[in-house]
Amino acid sequence: MWRLDHLAVVCTDLDQGSAWAEAALGVPLQQGGKHARYGTHNRLLGLGPGLYLEVIAPDPEAVPQGSRWFGLDAVSGAQRLGNWIVACDNLDAALAESPQDAGEAVDLERGDLKWRIAVPEDGSLPMAGGWPTLIEWAQGTHHPASRLADSGLRLSRLTIHHPEADRIAKALAPRLADPRIALEPAPTPALSAIFLTPEGEERLLC
Repeated sequence: MWRLDHLAVVCTDLDQGSAWAEAALGVPLQQGGKHARYGTHNRLLGLGPGLYLEVIAPDPEAVPQGSRWFGLDAVSGAQRLGNWIVACDNLDAALAESPQDAGEAVDLERGDLKWRIAVPEDGSLPMAGGWPTLIEWAQGTHHPASRLADSGLRLSRLTIHHPEADRIAKALAPRLADPRIALEPAPTPALSAIFLTPEGEERLLC
C-alpha cells in the first residue's frame, strides 16, 4: 500500500513562506536543508509519526541542474500548499501504475538520508497536483519525521480539488487507503489541509 509521506508549501522566498506557514499553524518550523540538484532549500515541521510538512523554495545561492521540482519554476505570487507526496515501497512498480506524467525515478541523498522520487523532466506536478508525487525511502534511512520535534499538530483532512477528482480517486483507491484524504471536483486544481491542535482548534493551509 501507498501512504501519505509529507505535504509541501511552495513559495518563491523561504523566509516569507515559512513566516506565512508559522502564522497559519501557530507553531515554529525547524531548519531543513538544501537540494543541490534542484536548487532548492526548505524548512520542516513534524506532524507526528511518519508525517511532516515542508516549506520549499528556490535557493538563491544555487543553480539547479535543469528544471526545479514541485513545479517551483512556475510559482509566482503568494505561497500556498502546493504538493502532496506519497511513499511507496517500490517506486518503479508504482510509476508503472501511475499516469504518464508522473515522472521518472531520480536518486537523491542529503547527509545520511537517501531516497528515490518521481520527478517529471520539466519539474511539473503530475496532473497539475491531482496525482501525488511518489517517493521511496532507501532501506536503513530514518524517516525525516522521526528526527523532527513533534509540533503537536495532526492532519485532520487533506483535500485535493481537481477537475478529474472522481477518476483520480478511483485510480488511487486500491493503492492509497487514508481516511484523511479526500478528492473533490473543482474547476481548478488546488490543495487544502486542516490540522488539529492539542486544544482541538483547527488550522487551515491552502
